Amino acid sequence: MPRYALKIEYNGAPFSGWQRQAALASVQGAVEAALAKLEPGPHTIAAAGRTDTGVHALGQVAHCDMEREWQPFRLSEALNYHLKPDPVCVVACARVADDWHARFSAEARHYLFRLVVRRAPLTHDAGLAWRVMQPLNLSAMRAGAAHLLGQHDFTTFRASECQAKSPVKTLDQLDIEELSYPGGREFRFSLSARSFLHNQVRSFVGTLERVGAGAWAPEDVKSALEAKDRAACGPVCPPYGLYLRSVDYPQDPFT
Repeated sequence: MPRYALKIEYNGAPFSGWQRQAALASVQGAVEAALAKLEPGPHTIAAAGRTDTGVHALGQVAHCDMEREWQPFRLSEALNYHLKPDPVCVVACARVADDWHARFSAEARHYLFRLVVRRAPLTHDAGLAWRVMQPLNLSAMRAGAAHLLGQHDFTTFRASECQAKSPVKTLDQLDIEELSYPGGREFRFSLSARSFLHNQVRSFVGTLERVGAGAWAPEDVKSALEAKDRAACGPVCPPYGLYLRSVDYPQDPFT
């Protein structure tokens, strides 16, 4: 059975996350239903990461096994036809080795979080960014973020229902950029690691927002990390500002 890698973009608003669920809409379910229109029968796809309810993706990667050979371009075009009107599309498709795996072959995952500071509600970016009204101090947030880089026990920033075997992860990047935004400012958090714990990124951003607002000192982030206690975490920010930006592999299957 030939295997194909799919690079998938989606708006997570109408879905209960990536993972297929019996009675709820999911991104995985939408893609598998589209595959069934091309080759009837059950399809099971695997993804690089299981995004939560309301989380978006610019470059989620999944793989599927087909009964017959497809030209990758024709497969992506056919899938996009059958994915309508769901806010999901295949932006790239490639034939890969039979043992290639979207999750287990991945070397790094990259996330983006968008936070907008302005008094007025969001219109064009409603559901695509987290809006807060109080000004934020970029230098303070960067100082707080520095305590999170490297290998740590991230129990404090891990959801209680997280199924990872260990809370120890290595955070390779946590950069914060400030941009102009109509009527306010936008802060973009860029995070990279081989893998993340459940709610880890949203826990980071929610905590750093408290630092930027002056409710926490940057050193409080270090104290919270060292506590290894979920109760020490700041508020978890909402999902709709979070994007799975891209996934790295030893060799990019889409080049």
